[in-house]
Amino acid sequence: MIIGLSIILLLVLFLPFTKFVERNLEVFLFIMGLLAVTVSQVFSWPLVKEALVHPINITLAVLFAGLLFRWFQAPIEKGVLWISSVMPYRLFIALFVITLGLLSSVITAIIAAIILVAVVSVLRLDRKSEVRVVVLACFAIGLGAVLTPIGEPLSTIVVSKLDEEFLYLLKLVGTSVIPVVIIFGILAAFFIHPRKGSGEAEVAAGMELEEQSQGYSQADSAFSTETKSEKESYGEIIIRSLKIYLFVMALTFLGAGFEPFIEAYLLDVSPKLMYWINMVSAILDNATLAAAEISPAMNDETIKDILMGLLISGGMLIPGNIPNIIAAGKLKITSGEYARFAFPIGMVAMVIYFVVILVI
Repeated sequence: MIIGLSIILLLVLFLPFTKFVERNLEVFLFIMGLLAVTVSQVFSWPLVKEALVHPINITLAVLFAGLLFRWFQAPIEKGVLWISSVMPYRLFIALFVITLGLLSSVITAIIAAIILVAVVSVLRLDRKSEVRVVVLACFAIGLGAVLTPIGEPLSTIVVSKLDEEFLYLLKLVGTSVIPVVIIFGILAAFFIHPRKGSGEAEVAAGMELEEQSQGYSQADSAFSTETKSEKESYGEIIIRSLKIYLFVMALTFLGAGFEPFIEAYLLDVSPKLMYWINMVSAILDNATLAAAEISPAMNDETIKDILMGLLISGGMLIPGNIPNIIAAGKLKITSGEYARFAFPIGMVAMVIYFVVILVI
């Protein structure tokens, strides 16, 4: 079992960077998930039922949000452009990432990711800046969503398993998570290079012309190449939603397949070593890992170390967290594009936080 799961883990980690697998990532992860549950001998009909049901809410949220954005694309674009025109552009980016990260604990990580996609689509950044903003925002959302039990499945599972109060995680990891979310927002402001035509001066000019025209239609015509993106077809929205469904189903199988391995070999490991081992959260469902690792017998510091390892590494690769999957899928960010920026950022964050743990 150990050898088989180790091989599967390596395949899941490296093959998504090849062009063929990257184009068929959902199918690949689904096959790997089936292999994992087969090797671990945990394949069962209850698991199949869970894998079929678990992605439904996420898929419906993505589908509904996609339809809403299609129907209300023009006013959304105008609203975002107006807000970004009344403040320095980099300040707008920083506040957007920070606010989205902190609000994700209330509106859920899924809705936060959908808002991220909608706003980034409107801003019309150059490709490198777009990827960087998405990556940093996904880190912020993945971290911020843990502060309440409604933010994401991981926080729901932890609070439920420990039978703790609603604000338990805010008190436990809030002082660690909130500063990191703010830092990711500040980094987003420094890492972007607004595309010509979407910066502060250009947006302001566009808004002035819009006022002079006394209506949106003339301004839309004059600035359509800069402020409007093409509408998705209904077919594209449905296909993306189905891909999300298959993606989450695959992660459910992968998490279940590796759970026996975690329970048998990792639960007695030092918390600080577990912090680094939890980098597998970059490719496995962190909620499943938390369910397997967290125990009421642990003290708060141990739980905190384990959670921070899961949360930070969850942003390093696309499969690591639902916001990554949603944003990358909608904005057509490849595994290579995402990892080239996210993995180094994640490693730096992991090292800095580890030093903080040792010092404090």
